[in-house]
This record gives sequence, C-alpha cells and structure tokens, in this order.
Amino acid sequence: MPDNRLGLELDNQLCFALYAATNAVTRMYRPLLAKVGMTYPQYLVMLVLWQDGARPIGKIAERLRLGPSAVVPLVDQLQRNGFVQRRKDDNDRRMVYIDLTEQGAEVERQVAAAREMVTCRLGLDDAEIASLRAELTDLTSRLTAIDAETA
Repeated sequence: MPDNRLGLELDNQLCFALYAATNAVTRMYRPLLAKVGMTYPQYLVMLVLWQDGARPIGKIAERLRLGPSAVVPLVDQLQRNGFVQRRKDDNDRRMVYIDLTEQGAEVERQVAAAREMVTCRLGLDDAEIASLRAELTDLTSRLTAIDAETA
C-alpha cells in the first residue's frame, strides 16, 4: 500500500478536480458543437468574436489566456469552415483582424441553444453557476498574479 503521508492522494488534488470537471463539461459540449461544425476550442475563439467583435489574433489569444501560436490553427480551421475571415486594417496593412463572416454571426443562435442544453445538464441554478464562476475567476486571477510575480 502506498505511503500517502505526502498528501499526494489523487482525489485530494485541486488540479485533478479542475481537470476532471473541465473534461466533463467539454465532453458535454462536443456533440452539440459538432452539429454546427465546431470544436470546443474553436467555440472559445468564436465567443471572443461574438462578444468583442473583430480582433487581431494576438488580442484573441490574450483574451483566452493562450499563446498566439495556439490560436492560429483554430482561426485557420474556422476560416476553412466559413465562420471567420481575415481582414487587413485600412490604416495599417500589417495589422490583420479576424472578423466574423455572415455564417459565423448566424451560427451564434445555434450555439446559444447548445450552451443552454449544457447549462441544464449541469443541474446548477443561475446563482450556483455565478458563484462557481466567480470562485474560478478569482482563483485564476490569483494564479496569474503569482505567475507575474515569479516572471
């Protein structure tokens, strides 16, 4: 029998609980998003564009707390699927914006229905969801601050 005096029991790890919860929620989204031809990471990019409008890849990456190199393949696939387009800035031709296409704007309604289904399946009321989201956002802020201090 392993010696668990070091506190390394899997079920006691916050990181594992977060990881398992993230995977479970993502699995709930997967078949719903597949119906519109989108993966969960692509959905996150689309959320930024639906909420914030056209953005350069760097700003999308910043918003998602990812590196630009992680976002480029997502945008490439969204473009191939007809959801987004690249548009050069009229004033600075070096600046390229990612913008929704008409199809990308229209799919928002379908995806909203998928989000509602996932929310219902969670079995949490609006207040519980808001509380959990606030706690996770606070945790992320604390970890980001610690990361910035050690950089």
